[in-house]
Amino acid sequence: MTDLATRARTLLDLHAAPELLVLANVWDVVSARVVAGTPGVRALATASHAIAATFGHEDGEQIPLDVHLDMVGRIAGAVDLPVSMDLEAGYGDPGETARRAIAVGVVGGNLEDQLRPLDEAVAAVEAVLRAGRDAGIDFVLNARTDAFLLADAAADRDALVAEAVRRGQAYLAAGAPVVFVPGVVAREEIEGLVEGLGRGRVSLMAVPGASPSVQELAGLGVSRVSTGPFTQRVALTALQDAVVELVAGGALPPGTRALS
Repeated sequence: MTDLATRARTLLDLHAAPELLVLANVWDVVSARVVAGTPGVRALATASHAIAATFGHEDGEQIPLDVHLDMVGRIAGAVDLPVSMDLEAGYGDPGETARRAIAVGVVGGNLEDQLRPLDEAVAAVEAVLRAGRDAGIDFVLNARTDAFLLADAAADRDALVAEAVRRGQAYLAAGAPVVFVPGVVAREEIEGLVEGLGRGRVSLMAVPGASPSVQELAGLGVSRVSTGPFTQRVALTALQDAVVELVAGGALPPGTRALS
């Protein structure tokens, strides 16, 4: 457990550091090894959507938890970096799911609130953090609010920022080090979140063609940026493009590297 505790402390320190933490989400052992072996990478995060897709399941806890945990455990065992798991909404028992994740080598995780009543969402945050304490580690919870993801397209954006801040403040008060607000890409909304939650407290997902650059996010006071399913989509896009070229009579990309 000492090594696990060290990894947890390392991950927590990375969230508290002045530099923005970049996490390119992974979904299997080979993607984890490629990302972990890339200069500048300091930690890994798994993507539930991408892992589910790997096994032919839809996102949203449709992949059996045992299968999900088995893959995450394989990832954690294949690298020397701290690994954070997408716990989704906790599979009906956030504390127990966190305990099982820690048992396979995980030291941090996302937890969706799915806009449940705030007292229920806070209780779930507390249960995950308690599982970490029981295991003797500082589990790094990336407490997620779905205020934007589950909002109606016509919803007032200022009201969504206010709701994300209200929920996020409660999660921070419960002990989460950062608040994850996927679905936010507009600069003024990011500024509102940082103002309401504090610099170094906001975690976002990078969206291709929409999000500010990592450098810009760092300047806005964001603590962490991850990629969710988009890194898998980058890989699959490259695969499909290569197949299109081959079928059309062409060749494989000449810059292809031996990464596996």
